[in-house]
Amino acid sequence: MTKPENEGGFVSHLTELRKRLINSFIFLFIIFIICYFFSEYIYGFLVEPFSKAVKESGLERRLIFTALQETFLTYLKVSFFTAFFITCPYILMQIWKFIAPGLYKHEKIAIIPYLALTPILFFLGGMLVYYLVMPLAIKFFLSFESTGLTTGMPIQLEAKVNEYLSLVMKLIFAFGISFQLPVVLSLLARVGVVDSKFLRERRKYVVVIIFAAAALLTPPDPVTQIGLAIPLLILYELSIFSVNIIEKKNINKDA
Repeated sequence: MTKPENEGGFVSHLTELRKRLINSFIFLFIIFIICYFFSEYIYGFLVEPFSKAVKESGLERRLIFTALQETFLTYLKVSFFTAFFITCPYILMQIWKFIAPGLYKHEKIAIIPYLALTPILFFLGGMLVYYLVMPLAIKFFLSFESTGLTTGMPIQLEAKVNEYLSLVMKLIFAFGISFQLPVVLSLLARVGVVDSKFLRERRKYVVVIIFAAAALLTPPDPVTQIGLAIPLLILYELSIFSVNIIEKKNINKDA
C-alpha cells in the first residue's frame, strides 16, 4: 500500500470516528433535554432512600438549598447523569461499529459478550447502591443526631439538595465502574497479560488494594466502604473462575 493510500485510509478512519462521536453527542444531548423535563421525577426517585430512612426513623426532615441557583444546577446535573446512564449502551454500540471492521470473526465473537456485560454490571452496581448501601449509610449517619440532653444543644441533619444528590450519583458511578472488574480481568486474560494462577497468588494484595480503593471512592464511613469492598472481593473471585474457563478454552483450541 502506497503512502497516499495509507494517508487516505487514516483520514477515512478519523472521519468515521468523528461521525460516531458526533452521533453519540447528539443522542446524549437529546436524551439530556428529555431527562430535564422529567428531572423532578428523577430527583424524587434518587431522594427516595433518604425519604424512607427518615420516615422509618420517625423523624421529620427536609432537604434545603442555600444558593438561588443550587436546585436548578442540581436538576441539570441529575439530568445529565441520567442521560449519560441511558446513552452508555448507544455509545458502546458506536465504539463497536467503529472497531468491528478491523477485527477477525473470532475476535468479534470474543468481544461481544463483554460489550453486553459492561452496562449490565454498571446497572447492578447502581442497584446495589440504591437499594442496599444508601439506606444503610443514611441510617448510620442519622444515628449521630442528638436531642441535646447530653451535648447541651440538639444536633440535627439539615441536608443540602446538591450535596445529597452529588453523594448518591458519586456512589452509583463509583460502584458501576468498580463492577467492571470481571470484564477488565477477563480481557487481560484473553490477551495473555494475567492468568488464574497469577490472580490467586496475588489475592492477599488485591484485598488490601480493594479496601484502599473503596476508602478513596466512597465517603469516610465504614458502611459504604464495606458495601463496596465486599462485592468487589466476590467479583474478584468470580473473575478468577472466568479466567480459568478462558484458559481451558484456549488449551482446547490449541489441542
